[in-house]
Amino acid sequence: MRGWTLGSGSSGNAIVLESGAHRILIDCGFGPRAIAVRLRTLGIAPESIGALLLTHEHIDHAQGAERAQKKYRWPVYGSAGTLLALPEIEARWRRPITPGLPVAIDGFTIEAIAVPHDAASSFAYTVTATASGARVGVAHDLGAVPDELHGSFARCDALLIEANHDAEMLRNGPYAPALQERVRGGRGHLSNAQGAALAASVAHPGLRAVSLLHLSAVNNTPALAEQAVTAAVRRAGYAGPVRAAPRRDPTLAFSL
Repeated sequence: MRGWTLGSGSSGNAIVLESGAHRILIDCGFGPRAIAVRLRTLGIAPESIGALLLTHEHIDHAQGAERAQKKYRWPVYGSAGTLLALPEIEARWRRPITPGLPVAIDGFTIEAIAVPHDAASSFAYTVTATASGARVGVAHDLGAVPDELHGSFARCDALLIEANHDAEMLRNGPYAPALQERVRGGRGHLSNAQGAALAASVAHPGLRAVSLLHLSAVNNTPALAEQAVTAAVRRAGYAGPVRAAPRRDPTLAFSL
């Protein structure tokens, strides 16, 4: 099983996961043309994507979802609230997911975890490759970490988790007080320290990769995020790589 980030940040988010001949896309925060270019950079044809899985409907995660779905005829999975917010997706292509009920999708088993974020109904996901049993956790855009997320991510071979902001940079930065409160509130985004605590809490001997998502261009740097999370997971016994996903360039996140 392998995974790539196609870009991660406020300008757009998308992740592609591959197991053998099977591929799924998590989020489509770029237009269809940009998604196609980024996929083809990796040698992946957009037509080979078996399904689109959405975390939530915000523009940086779903702005290309409706147009790309029409072009490539991807079935679209997500919460009922997320799908309702995307009216151009025809009913026959909608696949609502319920937390606690695993869903088989094109060579993968998907489990949704409800997370707090100021969207209609946001999900984090665990994705397990049917053929190998490799398990990946994906969580970004959440203001706090629910207990269910710890249990679901505790058995993952790779983690892709949010480390949105450095708390001091946010506090001393240019954002207005109301926007600062929105970011650090319980329905906003995880700080580096919160992402580090999540990663450390689920670290185990079988964990092989940690990728950091949705870094703020204003209130964070890759170095700060990687340092915070690396220090926490090293104390928890994890010795593998910790890398911040680039904002725009397609990049390998893990290979299991």
